[in-house]
Amino acid sequence: MSRPRPASPFRSVLYVPGDKPRAIEKARTLGADAVILDLEDAVAPEHKAAARDNVVAALRSPWPVPVLVRVNGLGTPWEHEDREAALTAGADGLVLPKVEDARAVAELHLRPLWAMIETPLGVLAAPRIAAVPGVAGLIAGANDLARALRTRPHAERAPLLHALSAVVLAARAYGKVPLDAVYNDVRDPEGFARECTQGRALGFAGKTVIHPGQVGAANAAYGVSEEDAREASALLAAWDEARAQGRSVATFRGALIETMHVEEARETLAAWTPPESGSETP
Repeated sequence: MSRPRPASPFRSVLYVPGDKPRAIEKARTLGADAVILDLEDAVAPEHKAAARDNVVAALRSPWPVPVLVRVNGLGTPWEHEDREAALTAGADGLVLPKVEDARAVAELHLRPLWAMIETPLGVLAAPRIAAVPGVAGLIAGANDLARALRTRPHAERAPLLHALSAVVLAARAYGKVPLDAVYNDVRDPEGFARECTQGRALGFAGKTVIHPGQVGAANAAYGVSEEDAREASALLAAWDEARAQGRSVATFRGALIETMHVEEARETLAAWTPPESGSETP
């Protein structure tokens, strides 16, 4: 039996270019669990200042979800203005690209900070980066990582699996949130769904996305389905029956139930949202 999986509050995290005001406004309504307003790769150098102004303007009004700002990296001409503008405007967190040095991150004294792991040095330093108190999560950057590693394209991301798992391991070890990398082909929903399934299996908490059409699939892949909730409810019933009979252990569908399974089932039910029709917990 596959164990029930609790939902993540960051199932889908949508990147939106900072130089696209209409896209920023639309992002409020797309159902993503969080939004990243991007001042880095998605914005050409000549548009950086205007994009920063757009982001500041967007942050002046309330959002239904957390809004992070991906600032330009350390050592770039825009880093200080980006960070100051985002923090002053009230961003819910900063996303820092190409993080490789835990000490440099710690010296920024930023909370919360999301560190992008997208270079070989970043992967090797991921545990130290995740250990920095101000870091809220690690975001895998597969495009830059694949280029740096000189890998070939692979449908199952086989050349990157070691690095992706290293990001998850580092984040989970220090109680931080690991987010999977973007899927580039917005015309391939089947491929995107497969990669979401893979990312969930690897232990990622959610998926960064680049197109509104990817939000729903990410939410479904990283969320709690009604079937998950029913399985969790049935497992808890088996556990409660065993405890009522004075037994210290129980079995469910032929598998031994331990305390960790019970805790996970409870987390699953706590994260499950019943259908709007008013259905009760299974």
